[in-house]
Amino acid sequence: MYLKNIEVQGFKSFAQKINFEFHNGITGIVGPNGSGKSNVGDAVRWVLGEQSARSLRGGNMQDVIFSGTETRKPLSYASVAITLDNSDHKLPVDFNEVTVTRRLYRSGESEYKINGSACRLKDINEMFYDTGIGKEGYSIIGQGQIDRILSGKPEERRELFDEAAGIVKFKRRKNTTIKKLEEERQNLVRVTDILSELTRQLGPLEKQSETARIYLSKRETLKELDVNMFLMEYAAAAKELKELEEKDKIAQNQLKDTRSSYDQTKVEYERLEQELEDLNSKMDALRISGQEQAIRKQQLEGQINVLNEQILAGAQNEEHYKGRLQTIEAELSVRTASKKKLEEEKSDIYAQLKAVRRKLSEEEEKIKTAQENMEACNLEVENGKNEIIEILNSRANVKGKAQRFDAMMEQAEIRKAEISQRILRLKSEEEEQQTILSKAKKQYDEITEQIENANRECENLNLSVMKLQEKLKEQNARLEAEQTAYHREASRLDSLRNIAERYDGYGNSIRRVMEQKERVPGIQGVVADLIQVNKNYEIAIETALGGSIQNIVTDNEQTAKMMIEFLKKNRYGRATFLPMSSISPRGEFTPKEALKEPGVVGIASELVSVAPQYQQITKFLLGRVLVVDNIDHAIAIGKKYRHSLRMVTTEGESLSPGGSMTGGAFRNNSNLLGRRREIEELETKTDQLKQNLVEMQKSIEENRNQRNMLRDTIAGFQEELRQKYIEQNTARMNIKQQEKKAEEIRSGYAQINRDQAEIKRQVMEIRQDHERIVQELKSSDQDEKELESFIETKQSELDEWKEEEGKISRELEEIRLQLAALDQKEKFDQENLSRLKSEITAFTTEKEDIYQSLSHSSEEMEKKQEMIVQLKRESEDSVLQEKQAQIQLENLQKEKESRTSRHKEFFEKRDYLSGQISLLDKECYRLQGQMEKLEESREERIAYMWSEYEITPNNALSYRKEELNDLSQMKKQAARIKDDIRKLGPVNVNAIEDYKELLERHTFLSGQYEDLVTAEKTLEQIIQELDEGMRKQFAEKFGEIQREFDKAFKELFGGGKGTLELDEEADILEAGIKIISQPPGKKLQNMMQLSGGEKALTAIALLFAIQNLKPSPFCLLDEIEAALDDSNVGRFAGYLQKLTKNTQFIIITHRRGTMNAADRLYGITMQEKGVSTLVSVDLVENQLTQ
Repeated sequence: MYLKNIEVQGFKSFAQKINFEFHNGITGIVGPNGSGKSNVGDAVRWVLGEQSARSLRGGNMQDVIFSGTETRKPLSYASVAITLDNSDHKLPVDFNEVTVTRRLYRSGESEYKINGSACRLKDINEMFYDTGIGKEGYSIIGQGQIDRILSGKPEERRELFDEAAGIVKFKRRKNTTIKKLEEERQNLVRVTDILSELTRQLGPLEKQSETARIYLSKRETLKELDVNMFLMEYAAAAKELKELEEKDKIAQNQLKDTRSSYDQTKVEYERLEQELEDLNSKMDALRISGQEQAIRKQQLEGQINVLNEQILAGAQNEEHYKGRLQTIEAELSVRTASKKKLEEEKSDIYAQLKAVRRKLSEEEEKIKTAQENMEACNLEVENGKNEIIEILNSRANVKGKAQRFDAMMEQAEIRKAEISQRILRLKSEEEEQQTILSKAKKQYDEITEQIENANRECENLNLSVMKLQEKLKEQNARLEAEQTAYHREASRLDSLRNIAERYDGYGNSIRRVMEQKERVPGIQGVVADLIQVNKNYEIAIETALGGSIQNIVTDNEQTAKMMIEFLKKNRYGRATFLPMSSISPRGEFTPKEALKEPGVVGIASELVSVAPQYQQITKFLLGRVLVVDNIDHAIAIGKKYRHSLRMVTTEGESLSPGGSMTGGAFRNNSNLLGRRREIEELETKTDQLKQNLVEMQKSIEENRNQRNMLRDTIAGFQEELRQKYIEQNTARMNIKQQEKKAEEIRSGYAQINRDQAEIKRQVMEIRQDHERIVQELKSSDQDEKELESFIETKQSELDEWKEEEGKISRELEEIRLQLAALDQKEKFDQENLSRLKSEITAFTTEKEDIYQSLSHSSEEMEKKQEMIVQLKRESEDSVLQEKQAQIQLENLQKEKESRTSRHKEFFEKRDYLSGQISLLDKECYRLQGQMEKLEESREERIAYMWSEYEITPNNALSYRKEELNDLSQMKKQAARIKDDIRKLGPVNVNAIEDYKELLERHTFLSGQYEDLVTAEKTLEQIIQELDEGMRKQFAEKFGEIQREFDKAFKELFGGGKGTLELDEEADILEAGIKIISQPPGKKLQNMMQLSGGEKALTAIALLFAIQNLKPSPFCLLDEIEAALDDSNVGRFAGYLQKLTKNTQFIIITHRRGTMNAADRLYGITMQEKGVSTLVSVDLVENQLTQ
């Protein structure tokens, strides 16, 4: 297989239809710069599916269409067709020749064709899989791609190696499989959600279905019992109420007589009771007085006994205190004598201490003086010795200096001659360096200014990119939030539409009839679908409609009749129909004044919106229902109009004529009225969200394009900056070299000046020092003698002071011992003296306390004797008063007994009459209560019959059955049925049909779920198998590419080593690939350290290695050898000839060595400005054609 032909028309600079014929071997395409040579490579890349206008060196895809010149009009389309020889059938098509065509129109439309038949880009890509041909393959290597292969990141080289290893088709198949897997998983999630919801509903619905069957049966039996019990109880209650009224009248008369007798008895009883209370008060006062006298007597006797005991104890304490006083006096005399003796002894010790301390101070002063004198003598002796040593050292140094000065004079003369020669050489170098430095600075300033301008432009562009990036980040976050909101609302909309289409929430019979709507035009719809209600009134209107909300509106009675027959025939249940031809309102709402009552919203029929043809229906259903804002207002209106109105509140409470009220929480709020409104709201919301998404995506795409254009511009500036930085660094290095050289010259001049001054100074110092040395030698002899005499004098003085110091030290030690002994004795005497003082103080205090206690005790005893006499007199008076109180108490007791007897008689009579009143009162209350209960019971039963069955006492007579006459048995049976119904709990009467339909859906979705799970496992297995196969194949092929690369590298470089390495940390299918090059005679290094020519030759070696391993049918090379020198171009051309055995080469070039290797040359010229034309040269036949 090879490329036979390229046909180009209207593509870039090829305005005319041009046909390139190719044969096996090497075909060269040559021409001057800008003639359109590279457009041939772009044409081949474009026809193979290139989608990036930037890769084709354009701003957008319309740029590939010929844009016209001064003399030619722009063309409306661009077309490129390539024809390949497929006689070996390497391409998977049944043709010996395959022509691939791509055409693009200015309107934006494009088309692909294979052998004239329209196809997709995907078909073209799949046809060329694993051949090396394609926009991402290695069959087309254009300008700049060499640098991208080498300078790009290791991860960016994967596509080239994947194509060479033959795993691209597997990767694309894997990506397709992953996409399918994701779709299957999303489907699985949706089915799982629906299935889990259905499963959750199925169990309860099955129970509800069974419960509904039981409920309906028991409900009918209960109705029959309730009606008959109501009639029997109603008649019995009326009879019983009459009897109770008669009994109540008799009881009221008896109660009146008994209360009169009770009032007379009560007056006499209260008089006697008051007299008894007075007697009791007097007797209680006498008893209390007697008790108080007895208690007083006991208290007085107790106090007398206590005082006697205290007098005896005081006498004993007085004896004890007198004995203790004698003991204290003896102790005080002994301690006073001891204290006086110690004070005298302390006074003597203090005098001795004072004398010893004075003597110690004198001796310490003497020894200090001796030590100071010794130290001074020592210092003077040492200083004298040191001065002698210094004099000797100085004398030796002076003699050495005299010898060195002679040598230094000779060296100074030699250095003067050298300095003169250096001055002449530096002047010549300085003139040359100044010229070079001025040129280098001028060049550096120019380059620096260019860099600053480019940097400012880059900074501005980077700032724009950053702003766009932040904007994109915000837009992406908003887009994600909008997408989430859109999908959430769309899902809700789909669910609601699905519910509405299936008529979920309606009875099975309703759903079955609505399924026939398409076939039976007379079905208008259910009431809930035909009316529209403000959201605030939905609950009120739905409550007002009740079961009528599911009534079906038909055009006439015939349609209704036909649907009833349909329900009967299929046993689908019952439904209520409202034929428009026969339904008429039940009359106007009355009384009109009720509409003006507080809280009234309006008549229900006026709060809904319907089409004109349905006005009669709404008036029929809602025309006599009043809507009120709350239940309090409704109750007030009901009472005012004697419960004759039907009312509903906005919260869903209902008040019926007769006074019954219905309300509470909704168990299942179907909200049938709000369903359509909710769907319309969601449709509006989803449309708005979708529009927002489209606008946001468009804005994001525009910002991305703008950002990418800015990045491309920045990349261009950065490339220019890199070159300018290199030039700047070169200029800076030149300036530094020249400045360094100038500094060296200036340093040379300064050094010469310093050397000259140093030589002059040294000569003068030498002469001065020579004279000074002679004088120093004389003076040092004299100083040495004087110092020796001084040292001898000071040494004898030092010996005398040492002897004096020893004598004083011994005396000082004796004084310190004496002082320590006296200090210890003084301390001991002070402690004894303090102890004696504290003891004397304690004894003195105790003595004074005893004297005070004795004096106080005598006074207390006298007072207690007087108190005893007084208490005895009080005790005798108390006994006398106690006896008088006892006599009075006995007299009062006799009078009390007489009065108590009469009081008891009246008490018994009053108690009897009170009991009678209570009994009669209770009887009256009981009778009235029974009458009220009977009335309430009758009202409750009437309300119950109306709320449960809408039956009044009058029309209940039509349900009477004579065989049901045992009320107690009927109540038991009704109670059992009610209990059974109560045990059933909430009942959904439509559950039977709902369950059947839900079970069918659940079975169908369960099958779908199993299919999706199986598909997911299959796709995961395919992905795993593809990964394993790709890893194995890539590992094998990569090793072969490594070996081929090393061979090609050595042949092209004439030695050295080329290495390919995978990133070890990454997965082999995603790992980056490093290219390491070692040209002959150099160390192993990465690509960034190579020269431009070495980089190009390394990339060529890699491409040739891939072609060796897996030859592509043809290979188009666009000036890839431009960076090579002539010798390397020769190697390149020679290697190219070797590869022509398996690959056809088409090479765009400027290099003579490559042209020499070509079998045929095509010349591209631009004789007409902006339009490329073709000239071909067959080098074999030496023919020139045009």
